[in-house]
Amino acid sequence: MTGFSVRIARFFGDLSFPLYITHYPLIYVYTAWVVDNRIPPARGAIWGLALVRAAVAIAYASLKLYDEPVRRWLASRFLTRGVR
Repeated sequence: MTGFSVRIARFFGDLSFPLYITHYPLIYVYTAWVVDNRIPPARGAIWGLALVRAAVAIAYASLKLYDEPVRRWLASRFLTRGVR
């Protein structure tokens, strides 16, 4: 069970920065929609859960398609020079 716990913790740790960066626009649009249209709480909660899922999916895509490749490129470009 320890290996599983470590994998879960690493996944959420890796996801934390992309999620932090990408969820703000979604939250602002969602909040504006709820307030401006006076959405009932039950309907807002359903869409709020969908928003959480979308935010995690966008963050994961950002991690895999941008963050990790850019970090690998930067590391190969700047961290291997002069190391002998």
